[in-house]
Amino acid sequence: MTASHRPRTGALRALLTGLVTGLAATVATVAVAAPAPAAEPAPGAFTGYAFDARCAPTQSEMDAWLTSSPFWGVGVYLGGSTMSCRPDPADPASGQPHLDATWVSRQTAAGWRLLPLWVGPQASCSSYPDRIDPTSTDAYAAADAQGRVEAAAAVQRARALGIARGSTLWYDLEGGFDLEDTDCRRSALRFLSGWTSGLHALGHRSGVYSNIADGIHALDNADNLSAGSYEMPDQVWFAWANGRADTVFSDKVRAGSWTGERVHQYALDQSATYGGVTLAIDRNFLHVGGGSVAPRAPRACGGVRLDRADYPSLAKGRRGAVVEAAQCLLKQRGSYRGRVDGRFDRDVAAAVRKHQRARDLSATGRVDRRTWTSLLAAGSGPLLKVGSAEDAVRRLQRALNVATTADLRVTGVLDDATSRWVATYQRRVGRPVTGVVAADTWTALRAGRV
Repeated sequence: MTASHRPRTGALRALLTGLVTGLAATVATVAVAAPAPAAEPAPGAFTGYAFDARCAPTQSEMDAWLTSSPFWGVGVYLGGSTMSCRPDPADPASGQPHLDATWVSRQTAAGWRLLPLWVGPQASCSSYPDRIDPTSTDAYAAADAQGRVEAAAAVQRARALGIARGSTLWYDLEGGFDLEDTDCRRSALRFLSGWTSGLHALGHRSGVYSNIADGIHALDNADNLSAGSYEMPDQVWFAWANGRADTVFSDKVRAGSWTGERVHQYALDQSATYGGVTLAIDRNFLHVGGGSVAPRAPRACGGVRLDRADYPSLAKGRRGAVVEAAQCLLKQRGSYRGRVDGRFDRDVAAAVRKHQRARDLSATGRVDRRTWTSLLAAGSGPLLKVGSAEDAVRRLQRALNVATTADLRVTGVLDDATSRWVATYQRRVGRPVTGVVAADTWTALRAGRV
C-alpha cells in the first residue's frame, strides 16, 4: 500500500482491532490443537545438509532419499497466503496432498530434521498480492499485529501436524524489495518482530528466511543500529547462491551475528537424483543449535584406549596397549572372557578365531587388518550421514582408518571428510557410492571387507 493510500486513524484503529481479535481467536484455537507433538524440537543441534522442495515429497521419495542422499534436513511449506503449493480451489487437497501428521511423524521417526516454512504477506513494496501494511502509525503497529497473526496461524498448523513445541518455525520473506523505501523496510522489520514475539509467546523459536542482501541484511542492520527496537529471530536462513556449503555470511551481515544459528541456502533450483528419485530442490547447509556435538565417549573396559594411530597385526606373544585394545573389543563382542592385561596368549588367540569364524574370516588366530576392521565396526548399525553425532560414528571412523588409508580424527561427528572416506570405502568394496552409512556399508565393515 503506497503512502498516498494509507488509512485514516479511525480506519487504522478498526484494522488493528480486527487483527487483534483474529489473533486472540487463533491463539484460542491453538490452545486446543490436537495431536501430540513430536518428541524433539526441530531442527535441534545440527551441522549438515538439508534440501527444501517447498511441497512435501511422497513417502516413497523421502524413503529413497533417506538412505542415499547427503541430506538430514528437509524444508517444507506449512502454509500462508503466498505459499507456492497453493491448492486448486476445486481440489483443496492438491496443494500439499502428502503433508499431514502421519507424514511428519514418519520423517521425524526416521531421523529427518524438519524446517517448517510459513509464507504469508510480503514486503509492502514488493509485487506480491498479499503485502505487509506499511502504515507508520504507532511505530508500524499494524505490521506488528499482522506478524503476530501469522505466527499464531503457523503454530496452529504446526501443532495440527504434530511438530514439537519449541521447534523453530520459519517465516519466508522473499527478497527483491527496496531497502531504501523507509516504510517498506521498517514495516517488514516490525512484521518480523511481531512474528518472533508471537512465536515466543506460543512456545516456539523464531526463524526468518530471506535473501542475505535484503531481509537478513535489514534485520542485522536494525539490530546493530537500533538494538532493542525489534525482537530478533533466534535463527536465520539466508539465501546466497554462492555454491559454498557453509554458514559464512557475506559482508552484508556482521560476522558475529547469529553465531551457531544459521542456515545457508547455497544452491537454487537444482534437479537432484538420489536412489533413483529425482526432485527439484534448493540445497542448504545448517549450523544450528550450536552444531552437531557427539556425546561423551563411553568408558571401555575400565579405561582402555580404543583410538590409535595404527592397528598393527597381532599374534601370540605380543604385549602392550594395542593388545589391550584387541582384548577389549573381543570382550565387548562376547568372544573373550579373560583379563584385559595386554598379553596375547592362547586364550586371546582362541577368542580371535571364534570371532573370525563368526564373520567368515580366515580363522588364523591372528588379528590382521580384516579382523581389526570387523572388530572396530561391530555393534549397532544406525543410518549415518554428515551431521550424525553419536558413538557409532567413532566406531565407523576407527574402522575406516584401518580399512582404508584414511587418517581420520575420531570425534564421533560425521563430517565431510568422513563422508568422503565412506564413499572411498564403498567404491573399493563394490557398494553404491553415496557417502551415507546404511545397512550395506555396515555389513561390509563388520565382515572385514577391505
